[in-house]
This record gives sequence, C-alpha cells and structure tokens, in this order.
Amino acid sequence: VQLQASGGGLVQAGGSLRLSCAVRGINFGINTIDWYRQAPGKQREMVAVITSGGTANYADSVRGRFTISRDNVKRTVLLQMDSLKPEDTAVYYCRVPNFRGRDYWGPGTQVTVSS
Repeated sequence: VQLQASGGGLVQAGGSLRLSCAVRGINFGINTIDWYRQAPGKQREMVAVITSGGTANYADSVRGRFTISRDNVKRTVLLQMDSLKPEDTAVYYCRVPNFRGRDYWGPGTQVTVSS
C-alpha cells in the first residue's frame, strides 16, 4: 500500500490550498480515507474523513472551510482548504485506516499559513 500526499505550501491567512493523496495497492473504491494533521508540539488530529460511499465528516475546527472529496477512477482523495488560518499550520497526512489489520500513512505534506 502506497500513499503520496502533495499540494502543501505557504499561503497567507484567508487563502486556499488543495491537497491531493494518491493511493495505490488497495481496492480504493471500498475503503474509507482520511486526512490528519500534526502541528509542532501537538498530537496528530483527524481533519476530515470520507467513506467509500462519499459520506464526509470533519473536525469542528475545519468544518465549513475544508472539503474532502474522492475520485475513485484516479484513486485520489482531495482536501480543499479555504479561509486558511495560521492555526491550520501543520504537516498533513492522508491515511487508509484499518486495512488488513493496520493503518497505512502517507509521508505528509507541510502546510504553512502566515498571518
């Protein structure tokens, strides 16, 4: 199983970024995929999750600003991040949870929001 996240970068507060997670090695269409983030000195936290049927859920801190979506043909999950705040600064990871008894994580992509 391989996950590769991309799309991070530096943006001013109020700006937007779109993260992409390409997934290989699983039956993509039947798996839940989620995004986590970890800021310096803080625990990793769930940001957004999307089920195989396309149902999405979000952390309270990002609801209304972030949108998760999936393209089962391209085997990709997107995280559209709008109205970014400095507190959104973190390394963002995509994950395939509980596949064959374990979680699979991508290497992460840095998002930095300047004030």
